[in-house]
This record gives sequence, structure tokens and C-alpha cells, in this order.
Amino acid sequence: MKAMILAAGKGERMRPLTLTTPKPLVPVGGVPLIEYHLRALARAGFTEVVINHAWLGQQIEDYLGDGSRFGLSIHYSPEGEPLETGGGIFRALPLLGDEPFVVVNGDIWTDYDFSALRQPRAGLAHLVLADNPAHHPNGDFSLADRLVHDARPGVPALTYSGIAVLHPGLFAGCQDGAFKLAPLLRDAMARGQVTGEHLRGHWVDVGTHERLAEVEALLEASR
Repeated sequence: MKAMILAAGKGERMRPLTLTTPKPLVPVGGVPLIEYHLRALARAGFTEVVINHAWLGQQIEDYLGDGSRFGLSIHYSPEGEPLETGGGIFRALPLLGDEPFVVVNGDIWTDYDFSALRQPRAGLAHLVLADNPAHHPNGDFSLADRLVHDARPGVPALTYSGIAVLHPGLFAGCQDGAFKLAPLLRDAMARGQVTGEHLRGHWVDVGTHERLAEVEALLEASR
């Protein structure tokens, strides 16, 4: 099973750090953010990883190389101009193959065990959902009987963690270019083709300096 790390974001809210450093290489606890994902994926038994990039992407390739020092084989999907989440994954499909693959947002930090995703699943997608953070109190989707539904008023919702298993068939009919992933997921949800689980560990969407400090505090506490 292959994995893809989404690393093409510009990290506007993380300036000035991201003016000269791509967001996935911003250090957290002295370690680049993306390195936590790579080491966790290797521990979980993954051996092949695809990374897309755009803003300052060559720095990512120069730092990570072929992935051998992490026990991985890394392939890159350069975009030039960002293609958004859906377009970035679609562009990388030739590198990912015909089987379901794991996708991880490069700008999150988590202690989630990726080995839980290495099992056969029905449907077109499996989403890992987290408790709603303070900056996103209304969540994204609802989870009932292991199926994910679009959030509805009055129904408790959770936040998409940026961790998923996707089947290439989710992108049937798509064309190369920039487009979002969420509409594809919602179409599949309406057909009962999206399963999910509730992440019980630590998870932080590292989108601001404040949340970067939150991860630093979690790492310090774990020591």
C-alpha cells in the first residue's frame, strides 16, 4: 500500500517562516514537520511514499532525497502552480497505482498509528475524523454506523483530520487541473461509499504560529 503526503501548500498564515522555507520543512521540536509523517509511515510498514510540492518544492526534494534514510522510497509530483487537494492527488495517480492509497496532509501533526489503515476497505474513501478544534468548532462531517455523512444541523460533527484512504476510482471523470477534494467526497458520501473512524489521539492542524506552539508543548510534555 502506498502513501501520499500533500506538501504543496504555501503556508501564508505561517509567515515569515514560510517566506523562505516550505511549510512541510518548518521545524517542530527541532524536526521538520514532514519528517514526523515519514517516520510514522515507515514504522507502520509503508515503504513507498509520493510527495507533491509547489512553493519552494525543490527544498523538499533536496532535504528528503530518495527517502532511503527513513527506510522509504520517495517519489515526487511537482506542480509548479498549486493544484489544490483534489487536483494534486489526481496529478499523482500515475505514481500511486490502481489500488487504494493513504493520503496525509503535510501540515498536520498527530500521533495516529498509520498501521490501522493497512487493511482492505469497501467503498471509495475512508476518512479519519478528529474532535473539532477551537478554530473549527462546527466540524465537517458526521459519523454514524462507520459511514461518513455531510454535516447536518443538529447532528454532532467531527473535523476531517487530513488523513484518509482513497480509491483511485474516486477520481473517475476528473481532468488535470486545480480542483478540490471535498466535492468528490460528498458525492461518494451520498452513495454510501465513504467509511470513517474517530481519531482518539493527539492531532493538530498546524496552520498558525499559535498551533505550532501547541505542538511544541505536546512534544515537550511527551518527553
